[in-house]
Amino acid sequence: MPGKVRGKSGLMSRYYEYFLLPVGLAGFLYLWEYLSGFYDPFILPSPRLVLERSLEFFNQPQLFFMHFLTTLGEAGGGFCLGALIALPVSYFLAKNPVLERLLTPYFVGIQAVPIVALAPLLVIWFGFGIASKVLVAALITFFSVLTTGIAGLRSTDPRLRELLAIMGATKWQIFFRLEFPSALPYIFSGLRLGGALAVIGAVSGEFAGAGKGLGYIVNFARGSFDTPLLFAAIIALAVLGIGFYLLFFIAEYLAMPWKRRR
Repeated sequence: MPGKVRGKSGLMSRYYEYFLLPVGLAGFLYLWEYLSGFYDPFILPSPRLVLERSLEFFNQPQLFFMHFLTTLGEAGGGFCLGALIALPVSYFLAKNPVLERLLTPYFVGIQAVPIVALAPLLVIWFGFGIASKVLVAALITFFSVLTTGIAGLRSTDPRLRELLAIMGATKWQIFFRLEFPSALPYIFSGLRLGGALAVIGAVSGEFAGAGKGLGYIVNFARGSFDTPLLFAAIIALAVLGIGFYLLFFIAEYLAMPWKRRR
């Protein structure tokens, strides 16, 4: 019995933050409900009113999933495109410091322009369909994955690289057995950030012009001064961003068993 008690206690001590998530959510909803009593529903609607308005607007399940899946597809497609381009480019630039210094001013200049300013331009070039939203999401994902990828590949201990080279390892063996594993924490950090930013990029593209998606709902609710519906769309976007974050958190946990807690 004592051993079992210690085992349960150890489990709680290791994952206590996850057990606290429902408690934190309940506290947040209670505080929200309490504060909403001091304001007009137009300013701060209560959680109950937001839920009722959501059910009223999304009275047909397929309507909700159409908007949600549209933004999910745009963000997911843009993320995959941006990450697949950024990862090999980060390796190439990490191995060529001169080229990196040459291109850095251009990267910084593009990053300095707010994505909401670039989104209308991409919509003009590529139309109001899904392609422009995917490209906006890909653009904002690209730089987050690129910078962390370069930092991760340069974090490899040069002495270990030299040791493997002395032992006769090829360039690709050094990459797959040393450089890539050591860069994984940085890469997954960039992927988690890129997943959240991809949602921002997709919604920014929808703001510039779209007939469906969660960004379209935000525009519709804003134009009709429907604050409860606006809150509902924001919550759906938050759930989408958290989903991307958790996906790569789990992927990191599975891909790096040496980093797991003991």
